[in-house]
Amino acid sequence: MPPLSSPQHEPQHSAPALKRLLRALRPHRRRVWQAAFCSVLNKIFDLAPPVLIGLAVDVVVRQQTSSLAALGFRSVPSQLGLLALLSFVIWSAESGFEYLYGVLWRNLAQTVQHELRLEAYGHLQQLEMAFFESSSSGRLMAILNDDINQLERFLDHGANELLQLVTTVVAVGGAMAVLSPSVAGVAFLPIPVILWGSLSFQKRLAPRYREVRERAGDLNSSLANNLGGMLTIKSFAAEAWELERLRGESEAYRASNRRAIRISAAFIPLIRFAILFAFLAILVIGGLQAWQGAIAVGSYSFLVFITQRLLWPLTTLGRTLDDYQRAMASTTRVLDLLETPVSIPGGSRPLPLEQVQGRLEFRAVDFAYGGRDPLLNGFELTVPAGSTVGIVGATGSGKSTIVKLLLRLYEVQAGEILLDGQPIRELRLEDLRRAIGLVSQEVFLFHGTVAENIAYGSFRASRTAIARAAALAEAAGFIEALPQGYDTVVGERGQRLSGGQRQRIALARAILKNPPVLILDEATAAVDNETEAAIQRSLDHITASRTTLVIAHRLSTVRHADRIVVMDQGRIVEAGRHEELIVRNGAYANLWRVQAGLRREAPLLA
Repeated sequence: MPPLSSPQHEPQHSAPALKRLLRALRPHRRRVWQAAFCSVLNKIFDLAPPVLIGLAVDVVVRQQTSSLAALGFRSVPSQLGLLALLSFVIWSAESGFEYLYGVLWRNLAQTVQHELRLEAYGHLQQLEMAFFESSSSGRLMAILNDDINQLERFLDHGANELLQLVTTVVAVGGAMAVLSPSVAGVAFLPIPVILWGSLSFQKRLAPRYREVRERAGDLNSSLANNLGGMLTIKSFAAEAWELERLRGESEAYRASNRRAIRISAAFIPLIRFAILFAFLAILVIGGLQAWQGAIAVGSYSFLVFITQRLLWPLTTLGRTLDDYQRAMASTTRVLDLLETPVSIPGGSRPLPLEQVQGRLEFRAVDFAYGGRDPLLNGFELTVPAGSTVGIVGATGSGKSTIVKLLLRLYEVQAGEILLDGQPIRELRLEDLRRAIGLVSQEVFLFHGTVAENIAYGSFRASRTAIARAAALAEAAGFIEALPQGYDTVVGERGQRLSGGQRQRIALARAILKNPPVLILDEATAAVDNETEAAIQRSLDHITASRTTLVIAHRLSTVRHADRIVVMDQGRIVEAGRHEELIVRNGAYANLWRVQAGLRREAPLLA
């Protein structure tokens, strides 16, 4: 089972999950105290009816000598009237505090859920691309949704149940000790057994619920991958195979849940027997004391009823601990994500967009992907401001890596990259990325309208500006032919559009952003000749007076660049204009022959 993150991103923590959760709840201390106060008062008023029953029995049996008579209420009717009034007040207070704790705990749960999800997602966006390459999107989705929802469910009712259980034990135990210490001793006999059993079950359940959450992440990952790869599944007629694979993932999740259920389900029946023996002992011992006159009949009635209120709620301890363990397993996963260190922090120096000229310098840059051989070693490249530089070479030569390093999606291991003479690691990250527009081969369109996708990143752009960008990207024609034009919904990942149409919308998005530096990373690799020609016409307009890096396999895309750089195994082997490189008859000329379908020894015309 793959880890959530690679070892270099693994957060270091030693505090228990509960302590980490309490630390996360510090901003909400006031609301937690308010909710806890209402929970305690509600339980105190909830425990009052057995007291009223004991007093009522005392009134009927002892009449003018009852406990209430000592308060000045001599007649039985007046005593019963007082009990009725007290009952109304107690029931009203219990209902009022139940409403208040319900509102407070639930609102707290919703607030914590909302803030944790936003904080976790916000932190996720700050992590470098290496983290996402080592973590499946399905597992991250499970943390952002399922685990945070599990924590919300515990705060919704589990915290209140634990508080009320503690209140019951303290309040009832104190009252029983005052009335009859011997009966109280018998009542408390099963509590150590129950606590020991609870802790034992908790220790056995904790690793099983961690496994349940891990299996849930695996299942989510498989579902996300399959839904995203439905075309491939269908084209290879692999539906049955994928169904069986998913069946295996789902069965593993069910089996891990079954192992946890087998333990948690055994808790309540075992605890019930411990409670039963204590209740029977109280019934007999208390009855004998009342018969012998050691305690009043009303007190005996109170003890019998209050014993049930003390012991029977303990049977819910199993379910509460079950919820607690699930919540702690989820808390650990969420807080582990939040504590994953950001390895590429932004600089502090601002970069005003209007002042960017676009001069790029790579100075003695070394870089290697994690666990692989070095890809760039002492890499040097200078791109003058306003020029267009084409970068070509075989797959794996390091072309796209240059882009990722420039955007600081990865960090260089040695050397530095400069923009207008300023080291990019000193610049504010958002300013750096606002100054660079990227059009990639793998276009990502969001589920929304054409206009919304073009305006992505330039969210306040007017419809006129959007249409102008589409026209420059040679996209206006097909957009206006769509059923709702710019308001046509493109579908998830733009699946309702062709590859060429998606590519031109991505180009329009970059044009609307109007960045000082434009990067085209294999922007024409997956389009037909007509679309490539349309994109090439667009580039003639948008690259003027703008620093442009064009990474391409198709050499026709970079033919008119001011300078062409040929890369091989992370280093530059040739550089010059198209005509110069053809005359040199080197690596670039060989690539040109291959794409032109010429023999290696065939002469070339620039």
